[in-house]
Amino acid sequence: MQIQNIGIRDMYLNHFGVREFPFSITPDTGFFFFSGGAKEALNTLLIAARTGEGFIKITGEVGTGKTLLCRKLMTHLEPDFKVAYIPNPYLEPLSLFMELASELEVDIAPNTEPNQHQLLKALTNKLIEIIREGKRVAICLDEAQAMPIETLEALRLLTNLETEKRKLLQVIIFGQPELDEKLNHPSIRQLKQRITFDYHLGPLSRGELDYYVHHRLVVAGYQGGRLFSPMALWMMQRRTKRIPRLVNIISHKAMLAAFGKGKKTVGMFDVLSAANDTASLRRTHMAGKLSFLLLIIISGSIGWVYLR
Repeated sequence: MQIQNIGIRDMYLNHFGVREFPFSITPDTGFFFFSGGAKEALNTLLIAARTGEGFIKITGEVGTGKTLLCRKLMTHLEPDFKVAYIPNPYLEPLSLFMELASELEVDIAPNTEPNQHQLLKALTNKLIEIIREGKRVAICLDEAQAMPIETLEALRLLTNLETEKRKLLQVIIFGQPELDEKLNHPSIRQLKQRITFDYHLGPLSRGELDYYVHHRLVVAGYQGGRLFSPMALWMMQRRTKRIPRLVNIISHKAMLAAFGKGKKTVGMFDVLSAANDTASLRRTHMAGKLSFLLLIIISGSIGWVYLR
């Protein structure tokens, strides 16, 4: 369900009275929704970053908004901080240091391949230079569960860099729950001890889904009445489990279905059709139906034995 023709795209936007697609899964900070969890997580990050101690860790299931939270955090930290953003930390230690050197604009002689010791020294000098300019340094690493153990240990070495008064940088890591398992590895127990702030980002609450959908529509320019019917939102809540990314995907597809029928509002069957068109939701829904069916069969068998 994609809109590829520019003319059709404009017709779609005009049909619903919006300037842009309300439910794109691109992490656009303009659409950031201050749910209870997201607001608490952002406040925790800002306070922790400004105290400047140790590591900060944010975990959450796939699609709960970690990357968007990371981007929002960076907009709040600047210009007081020099922020290095590493979106794909599946790197060897030397490659990670090279990425950081690039992000922090460390001068490296062209056509040279510095070793880890040289890079660490160059990074240290750059960090001291940034601190003298009156700024702080924050490293934000997304998808940190993919980071190799040895790279996590190398990252810990960076947090050893400090003056007599404070650390030279703050490290903020975002990852899926598997990150916690990786941090339990005995070889990096010192890193785990340095995590001073820890927050788990969950799905939207039951009362937030309606506001979330409305918020994104308004940001996209919508000024009309209720676009999603109460039953459509009920079905959305049931099928997406209130995971923001899934809400975006299903909402977008449901609006396309309504547009195709010439409807100005989205109904329950538009949402149901969108969910059935989404592979990950088909699998989970079928699993739920099979579990329910198995429960009925077991209950019936127990009842039959009891009656005998």
